[in-house]
Amino acid sequence: MKLHYYPETHSLYIELSEEPGVETREVSDGVNADIDARGKLVGFDIDRAANQLDLSSLETTALPLRSYRIG
Repeated sequence: MKLHYYPETHSLYIELSEEPGVETREVSDGVNADIDARGKLVGFDIDRAANQLDLSSLETTALPLRSYRIG
């Protein structure tokens, strides 16, 4: 899983898979889900995330992480 922040649009993309999305579905106002060719969820795009979420910190609970990278 990767988190991508785009400061020019204040959008946050949560990438769940590296598979390319072939369809985008709006699941809520400003929240879109990307679906791959097999119908699997590959990511979420949150428009204007900086206006809707506190992006100043990231917390995880009980994730079975094998590695992590801060970049």
